Amino acid sequence: MTGLAKSPEAMTAEGAVAGTSVHGIDVFRGIPFAAAPTGPNRWRSPQPAAPWKGVRVAQDFAPDCMQTPSPTSEAPLRTTPSEDCLYLNVWKPAAAKKGAKQPVLVWIYGGAFIRGGSSPASYDGTAFARAGIVFVSFNYRVGRFGFFSHPALSAEAGKPVGNFAMEDQVAALKWVRANIPSFGGDPAKVTIMGESAGGTAVINLLTMPSAQGLFRGAIAMSGGGRSLLPTATQKRGEQVGIDFAMKHGISDTGVAGLAALRALPAEAVRGSDLFADRFAHPSTYVGGYVAEGSVLVGQSDTLMEAGKFAKVPVMIGMTSADGGLTFARDKEALYASFGEHGPALRRLYDPQGLVPFDDLSRRLTGDQYMAEPARFVARHVAASGQKAWVYRFGYVAESKRAEWPAGAPHATDIPYFFNTVEERYGSLTTALDRKAATLAHRYVVNFVKSGDPNGRSLPAWPTYNRLSEAVLQHNMDAEATSTFDPFRERLDILEQVANSWANK
Repeated sequence: MTGLAKSPEAMTAEGAVAGTSVHGIDVFRGIPFAAAPTGPNRWRSPQPAAPWKGVRVAQDFAPDCMQTPSPTSEAPLRTTPSEDCLYLNVWKPAAAKKGAKQPVLVWIYGGAFIRGGSSPASYDGTAFARAGIVFVSFNYRVGRFGFFSHPALSAEAGKPVGNFAMEDQVAALKWVRANIPSFGGDPAKVTIMGESAGGTAVINLLTMPSAQGLFRGAIAMSGGGRSLLPTATQKRGEQVGIDFAMKHGISDTGVAGLAALRALPAEAVRGSDLFADRFAHPSTYVGGYVAEGSVLVGQSDTLMEAGKFAKVPVMIGMTSADGGLTFARDKEALYASFGEHGPALRRLYDPQGLVPFDDLSRRLTGDQYMAEPARFVARHVAASGQKAWVYRFGYVAESKRAEWPAGAPHATDIPYFFNTVEERYGSLTTALDRKAATLAHRYVVNFVKSGDPNGRSLPAWPTYNRLSEAVLQHNMDAEATSTFDPFRERLDILEQVANSWANK
């Protein structure tokens, strides 16, 4: 095949790996960063990967973590999910030899913490490597494999547990710190980036003691920044675990019960509909984070308000047609859910009463769950003395404009940040799509390299502060313009809502 070269090799702490090299980019796929989380390692903190002799072939993606993939995902998986899934991938410039000290970008995928993986084509790191960045993606446990508590697990660990997914993320970052010099990367120049649940993870990593010192910059895409959904207490998490066990005929809450839980088939643990399991009576899926006080020492917004977060530069934002969550089924119920603030929101979002409910709900909850929380994070980062940049991504691929008239839906900014629009839209990709991707990608590359997204010939992107309220908007013409936040009045009301909820 044209462009193929001799298999590149690199040495990790566990052994040597051989990848592939195409057109000046070396790629290593399926490198274990922890032991398989199966058998006795199910629902344990990530354990060290076993060393190997000789050279391990690292040319294919390892399985993404066990889940039920979404048929409508913007980033479909390219593997068959498996419980044995704690592997990572590295893209690097072929010219970057050991000790080259190139900047590093680590990607954390989204998927509501119940799905997602590192194999999707939109997450390809080639464009970053071509720009002189060592790019790393990894898998972390999702769903009931990644978030699960039970009295027997707490007894075994000697402390409350439940956030195995976040422990996986820290383990991957520690692998990067220890091994990335062999791939030409600099462990002192690591930036983390995630979208949706991955963006939420980025914000939580900012506040996690175990992650401190593992990165120097953070990019959170559609990850919120407020703890608007209740985090399960440890007591609640353990009760959910007990109820799940009972559903499978396991009543013992000691060693024997734990052994029986670990012996369940992976498909039984995965389940078929975790959203339904979360809201069932009794609930058998905790729904995400557990307030166990060790891995997660508190709510991310509470910790940020106390100044307990990593003081690093941050890029943060959302898409123009992002959305949130509501159980309301009509306008009156939607406004009522905001209590005394409902009338003000009605005036700001639908003064004539002509906006269709679905559009109204998306706009309002998108601001509530994405825009205002992103502003919250940016304000705290700026107050800490670090720089923050806020964006709204509003470009829509030309082939999707009839289908997405309201703007850029959730997760559709990823191929632009990655410059992988050809992978996402194939033959329908247009010159304007490529222009939008080149622009968005360059901002990310600059941020990873210098901690500042600005660069020569790019539209200026001012830092966020309370005076400027600067937001960079990626527009439908594939340009970007910086403006005073046009939705400030709306966000001010939603800030009041968030504060009133937090004080209840």
